[in-house]
Amino acid sequence: MIGRLAGTLLEKNPPQILVDAHGVGYELDVPMSTFYGLPATGQPVVLHTHLAIREDGHFLYGFATLEERAAFRQLLKVSGIGARTALAVLSGMSVSDLAQAVALQEAGRLIKVPGIGKKTAERLLLELRDKLGQALPTLAGARLGSAPPSALPGDARGDILNALLALGYNEREALGAMKGLPEDVGVSDGIRNALRQLAKT
Repeated sequence: MIGRLAGTLLEKNPPQILVDAHGVGYELDVPMSTFYGLPATGQPVVLHTHLAIREDGHFLYGFATLEERAAFRQLLKVSGIGARTALAVLSGMSVSDLAQAVALQEAGRLIKVPGIGKKTAERLLLELRDKLGQALPTLAGARLGSAPPSALPGDARGDILNALLALGYNEREALGAMKGLPEDVGVSDGIRNALRQLAKT
């Protein structure tokens, strides 16, 4: 099991990144909560990881904090929740927001996440009710990879759109959420603002 990865951040194609560790390039999918805090490409990065082995391949997921990884693993245990949906949940809300939604049994907050309908949201709340708090002890530690995300010019909109599509939103929803973004918006800020807009709809 690969539990932690330290290396140089080579590429950022949200929600996927490429990290070079001792000459080996690792592709990882990360939630937007982790993506926002990544350093610039070419800079060192450390991520907590989760390795999923399936019939169609090996898949590596990266997280800035142990809390994010613990929440991801708990989400995977819920019937009907796969890795893509779990990443979408953590991209649409913070771990603390998720814990609050579970504690208050607020299905409405989860239904806004692509791939989660009313029945799935209710099942998720029920199955996580007694587990999420235990899986998320107070963990000190700020984000690993402290450099602020840098703004990207021009074609950032293509990356923003691809990230939203990868998170499960359809093209109409993604383009609608991007309408109000400034022309010079960076990828991280653009995704964050678009997700906020989608959460309102």
